[in-house]
Amino acid sequence: MTQMNRRTWLKTMAGTGSLLGLDAMFTAPRTDAAQIGPNDEIKVTRIESFVLTNSWVFVKISTDAGITGWGEMLKDDAKACAAGALEVGDYLIGQDPMRVVHHWQAIHRGAFYRGGPIKTAIQSGIDQALWDIKGKAFGVPVYELLGGPLRDRVKVYGTINPDTGVNAMKVLLRGSGDRQPTKYVENMRFIGSVAERFGELRARYGDDAEIGAEFHGAVQPATAALLIKTLEPHHPWFYEEVVQALNVDVMAELAKTTHIPLATGERIFTKWGFREVLEKQAARILQPDVAYAGGITELRLIAGMAEAYYAPIAPHNPNGPCSLAASLQLAGCVPNFLVLERGDREHDLLAKPLPPVVDGYRPLPTDPGIGITIDEDRLMAQVGEPREYLPRFDADDGSVIDW
Repeated sequence: MTQMNRRTWLKTMAGTGSLLGLDAMFTAPRTDAAQIGPNDEIKVTRIESFVLTNSWVFVKISTDAGITGWGEMLKDDAKACAAGALEVGDYLIGQDPMRVVHHWQAIHRGAFYRGGPIKTAIQSGIDQALWDIKGKAFGVPVYELLGGPLRDRVKVYGTINPDTGVNAMKVLLRGSGDRQPTKYVENMRFIGSVAERFGELRARYGDDAEIGAEFHGAVQPATAALLIKTLEPHHPWFYEEVVQALNVDVMAELAKTTHIPLATGERIFTKWGFREVLEKQAARILQPDVAYAGGITELRLIAGMAEAYYAPIAPHNPNGPCSLAASLQLAGCVPNFLVLERGDREHDLLAKPLPPVVDGYRPLPTDPGIGITIDEDRLMAQVGEPREYLPRFDADDGSVIDW
């Protein structure tokens, strides 16, 4: 009789449709979803990247076991990220994908010029895809590989909606003329109009609603100081990116002037970037992005650093389904998780929807890997040229202003 390993047996059974009755093959009442056996070897065979017309960037890693993993990268500089992921293939193809942290170190330290937004974004997408493969190989969600779940469901914010129970949001600050506060020193009339609009939101949704104030790094320090004090009577949930993320010392000074928590992190990458923010107490809430700051591997370490400072994390999540799914995995296994941005969004690129949001919380995914299956036909239908690169200018004098 020809000896058959677990992988060959599973492929044979799948070909005959017998996997539908797989539970009956085991004496224990459980589903064994592992796709390879403990002694099977597995190698990376291919890396592909995809840029969508909305600038989302995806990476797909294939293996000789038939298991594929998906990840997502920074949406800015989309073409550079997509090309960079393919360059990493020179190292990764032929490697064992199960050595996820080893590959993180090799990709990061193997580059002469380390870090930076594009390189770390590339690493982030690959890291998600490798964890996706490893979870599928073992037949468990990624959070099970990282110590098991600390919670059963994940608090989300996005659109306040009685149907989903979501009662938390954030709003980009705007004043009269629907203009953002971007001048070096805004006058008090304009500052007052920003506060008035925020106050109208507070009055509409009441004190039970959690409403964050998004400065988006576009506000200059002097104006930020004025807004911080003027908005305080309306009790914002947090102030996000009160100044540019590189301005850590100024952020720390502003943090001392208010009892409202400062939040930052969507433009900060790796543990080394967040270390200074924590050491200088520049923010009480960290917002690392799993598609930008280093992937699941690095965000777990950033969360551990933050826990030592009694700081929670609220992952930045403005992108697509891999970003959402990977962020949910992280939320499931770190103790100091606060809330997930846009965790209430649904994505049409999924073959099967995630568990729905109920009472403001999304249940942890239970499918293996990062917990989703990409509908590749839908994804390919949206592949194309990313959005045009467009700087922003002051309407009054034409000077360049911050995003």
